[in-house]
Amino acid sequence: MPKNENLKSILIIGSGPIVIGQACEFDYAGTQSLRSLREDGIETILINSNPATIMTDPSMADHVYLKPLTTKSIIEILKKHPNIDAVLPTMGGQTALNLCIEADEKGIWEDFEVKLIGVDIDAINITEDREKFKQLMGRINVPVAPAKTVTSFLQGKEVAQEFGFPLVIRASFTLGGSGAAFVHRAEDFDELLSRGLEASPIHEVLIDKALLGWKEYELELLRDKNDNVVIICSIENMDPMGIHTGDSITVAPAMTLSDTAFQKMRDLAIKMMRSIGDFSGGCNVQFAVSPDEKEEVYAIEINPRVSRSSALASKATGYPIAKVATKLALGYTLDELDNQITKSTSALFEPTLDYVIVKIPRWNFDKFEGSDRTLGLQMKSVGEVMGIGRSFQEALHKATQSLEIKRNGLGADGKGYKDYDLIIDKLTNPSWDRVFVIYDAIQLGIPLSRIHEITKIDMWYLRQYEELYGLEVKISEYDINSLPKDLLLEAKQKGFADRQIAHMLDCWESEVYKKREELGVNRVFKLVDTCAAEFKAETPYYYSTFEADIETPDGKRYVSNESKVTDKKKIVVLGSGPNRIGQGIEFDYSCVHGVLAASECGYETIMINCNPETVSTDFDIADKLYFEPVFWEHIYDIIQHEKPEGVIVQLGGQTALKLAEKLARYGIKIMGTSFEALDLAEDRGSFSKLLKDNDIPFPDFGVAETADEALALADELDFPILVRPSYVLGGQGMKIVINKDDLEAHVVDLLRKIPNNKLLLDHYLDGAIEAEADAICDGEDVHIIGIMEHIEPCGIHSGDSNAVLPPFNLGDLVMQQIKDHTKKIALALNTVGLINIQFAIKDDMVYIIEANPRASRTVPFIAKAYGEPYVNYATKVMLGEKKVKDFDFNPKLDGYAIKQPVFSFNKFHNVNKQLGPEMKSTGESILFIDSLKDDAFYDLYSRRKMYLSK
Repeated sequence: MPKNENLKSILIIGSGPIVIGQACEFDYAGTQSLRSLREDGIETILINSNPATIMTDPSMADHVYLKPLTTKSIIEILKKHPNIDAVLPTMGGQTALNLCIEADEKGIWEDFEVKLIGVDIDAINITEDREKFKQLMGRINVPVAPAKTVTSFLQGKEVAQEFGFPLVIRASFTLGGSGAAFVHRAEDFDELLSRGLEASPIHEVLIDKALLGWKEYELELLRDKNDNVVIICSIENMDPMGIHTGDSITVAPAMTLSDTAFQKMRDLAIKMMRSIGDFSGGCNVQFAVSPDEKEEVYAIEINPRVSRSSALASKATGYPIAKVATKLALGYTLDELDNQITKSTSALFEPTLDYVIVKIPRWNFDKFEGSDRTLGLQMKSVGEVMGIGRSFQEALHKATQSLEIKRNGLGADGKGYKDYDLIIDKLTNPSWDRVFVIYDAIQLGIPLSRIHEITKIDMWYLRQYEELYGLEVKISEYDINSLPKDLLLEAKQKGFADRQIAHMLDCWESEVYKKREELGVNRVFKLVDTCAAEFKAETPYYYSTFEADIETPDGKRYVSNESKVTDKKKIVVLGSGPNRIGQGIEFDYSCVHGVLAASECGYETIMINCNPETVSTDFDIADKLYFEPVFWEHIYDIIQHEKPEGVIVQLGGQTALKLAEKLARYGIKIMGTSFEALDLAEDRGSFSKLLKDNDIPFPDFGVAETADEALALADELDFPILVRPSYVLGGQGMKIVINKDDLEAHVVDLLRKIPNNKLLLDHYLDGAIEAEADAICDGEDVHIIGIMEHIEPCGIHSGDSNAVLPPFNLGDLVMQQIKDHTKKIALALNTVGLINIQFAIKDDMVYIIEANPRASRTVPFIAKAYGEPYVNYATKVMLGEKKVKDFDFNPKLDGYAIKQPVFSFNKFHNVNKQLGPEMKSTGESILFIDSLKDDAFYDLYSRRKMYLSK
């Protein structure tokens, strides 16, 4: 039982929709926290408005409230559950903390006699109020950069005069660096100061002297009520100060820190955590360190909650920070809790890593035309990947291979830059691809000293890059037949992919793979063992690497493989890789449900994914977790090792689907819908033929592979025309064009970005209503799980539309057509599992826009709205364990549910905010209304055409 026996019922506040700066890492933390509370028999009540996450699944908490995150909702819940003893606000990011403070100021917690656990209000106020924080640091002798807080424009001007430039402006009480900016020149100061004051809810900014070029570090700490403090992880930013940590490439453990500086940092962090209030839980502390031999350490900030980097630190160390922080909030002490990795030692230990972690953010600038792509104090990334390796070089390569940006790793893929001026510009103005540009610069012969002078990235990292390039040069002197084993092994140990080695040797990837097999250079799997093998690790959490043979005294040669294969029947679930616009947390929800359903059917479950923020990569969701790039070479080696019954691809979004062709070609069984059917739906031409054969209407269309073909088609189709590339997600590259000039420009641009793509040109049905349906099919029967009508007109991407379930304005005739078409298409495609179909409705005629035989963005929304575990059912159908008729479908929804998109345009000034066929939203919330007379519905409906762009 918890040490505080009075805690029987706890409210957890979630983080709401995904926005840039606050993503699914808080969903992961909240999910861990809920599971942790349940272990102690505590009743859990959750408020969170995000339907796409596993956190708001009915199985996660005793009571889930999908309500707006407002004090009004909090009061409603507290009235309904008068037995709530405490609130835990530290798992839901800044959103939850801000709501908690607002409820405290309004006296809500006091009125309902609810205790705050895991943090105290004073700690939040001290750490969020930059001036109070600075004063406290002064009292406890922790050095900070010279800074002053101002609440007016005039005060700001005086401080700038006193400090001189460059300066940093940071807004108080904001998230993801909103309102923050560097000011290098006096003429930019006025505008940036005004912007910062406006961004702060209390009209306050901190102006501090810029520590440009200093090194940046983070420590993750936990503290219990007895004042035991452990440091779980040290994280070093490869990028120096000046780039938001959410946009930095980070490395764990810290690589270039001397032992004395690390000890100093530890002592300061512990002192800071003990000084900000009397609370038990997690904490993240950020430091700047001068890049000279003095190694001066300055404190930047402290966050008394689980943070973005605590999700990363949890995955990096295998130490479940949110889970343990929750136990500490209940009154447990660290020495009373089990270490989750060894199961035999206590949680009062500091992990020691015998591997390296590299995190690289994932950006989506292509969705924000006209945006400033330079990285700085405001976070701009939408997701992240993590690579695990035995060395920094291997981990860096694995992380770059995980990004899914059509790169095979660092360099050696023919895609690097060769223009000197462009490279210098990209190094000078930190850009999303700087991680690759450093390699290009070395390849071009730019000296390391010059790269260091421009970027201020530590020379140790630059030398690591230089070594990689040196190896590429050496390998390029050979061909596939003459390449010696030691060089091939070295290249693999440093993380080079077979594709990159093939590029160096001018041969096929398959030839490199064959050569590896012949020479016995095979991938081995290692446990994520955070005790550096001092104690036996029990957690089935693996990464891959390459090792030289070990020879025993009797002459036997072998390599040590820690992943033991059982004789149980197994299923692999492919994850969706990094979050991005168009493929977000909803696929994590589907993957988790898929794993749990396969487990219920008696399979050993194996998860492959590389996203550190998600629940699917929690080490106790699947029976085995391979934290590896969702990249062909890695997946194939895991499958060869584990020999599963088959692979589930339809739950991991486009990432997993894109691998279906390779799986089919290599004779690996795809569970559920076959590759041929998946491919047929993706190939617009073949799919339209299927519609024609089944007498199902669709807009006039044509397929073009060149600009000339597109222009010829335009004469037949009539403008406006919707241009769509094949095999893309989130409407990437889709555009409505209204004349031949627009058409030519867009087609040329598309074919440059996506060579050899088949482009589909549709006559755009102007003014049509858009609807979509999700269904489960077993090849014989089809059950439609939900039909949604979009409030916005056809032409706005479905992910950016407000979708209403059930439809509010479609007559019986239209509804019947939707049902008939959905059933016909699902069966014609031989769907086994899930399918999503989108429709355009004009003059009571239903046309098909597209069909996706996979889990879609809307499946979690429908499952939450109707209270039914649809992904669980669909997975059992895919596995052939159940038929559609075996399920007792019983959806429950009074009134309507609306899926509302959420945008992060505030991170990008001067960006085009108009909506169109390419998706731009970063997340979503769910809104329940009793009737269409609800003000919220009326408001949405009246603005439905506001954003449409042609």
